[in-house]
Amino acid sequence: MTVAVFGASGQIGHFLLPRLRARGEPVLAVSRHPHADEDGLRWVRGSLPDGVPALPPLRAVVSFGPLQPFARWLASAAPAEAPRVVATSSMSAQSKAASDVPAEREIARQLAEGEEELAAACARLGCAWTVLRPTLIYGAGRDKSLTPIARRAMRTRIFPRPAGQGLRQPVHADDIAQAAIAAIDRPADRVLMLGGGERLSAGEMFARVQRSLPVATLPLPLPAWLLRLGRHAAPRLRGPLARLEQDLVADNTELEAWLGIHPRPFRPDAGCWRP
Repeated sequence: MTVAVFGASGQIGHFLLPRLRARGEPVLAVSRHPHADEDGLRWVRGSLPDGVPALPPLRAVVSFGPLQPFARWLASAAPAEAPRVVATSSMSAQSKAASDVPAEREIARQLAEGEEELAAACARLGCAWTVLRPTLIYGAGRDKSLTPIARRAMRTRIFPRPAGQGLRQPVHADDIAQAAIAAIDRPADRVLMLGGGERLSAGEMFARVQRSLPVATLPLPLPAWLLRLGRHAAPRLRGPLARLEQDLVADNTELEAWLGIHPRPFRPDAGCWRP
């Protein structure tokens, strides 16, 4: 039986596809863009929720894309084989729910609604399911958080180092891929938080990113008073700057109990920032 993967060309799919193929699982990757087939891997063109072609019988369906379109596709496609379902959400469903930035509250609302829609669709179809809620993702050079900072610093040779005592728990994309495979084998029928194996201050997180770069960069400290000014001068940065003093962490207790996954500590190297 085949495993279908939506969002396979993204940062988590980068690690998931070879792991599935190493297990001998035939993989059907759905993408909006054409890709070359490989041994054990077939690509099909499609987009959620209404542009997905008919799929063959499936053992499991994994999605790393937006939750609501995926939930609506699943509900309408109604695969008769009741495949196991694994999808990723985000800890933003919690961390941005009480933000004073309306757009961030809307993101949290959509994530929460997507989780609920997917759980309801799986219940109707009899599909065992798991939703993974990762913290800040890194590792494949495709994230939109740490990688842009690292690459900008490599170009300019200057690394801005904002002050921040809020705790962070970055999670490697490969650890999420391993959790997805474990969830195929042992569905949890629940939302599981998924953070990295180490909690550290935001300031220390940025310092480790700087130390991991393959070129020397000059640290540029950004003190707290300057960040407060930035929150007023640049409204689009108000949410991210405010969260530098907030803890954005996950409790991995259920993840470890249900899936047996123990994510790695934050030890980035230069390869984490390459595409």
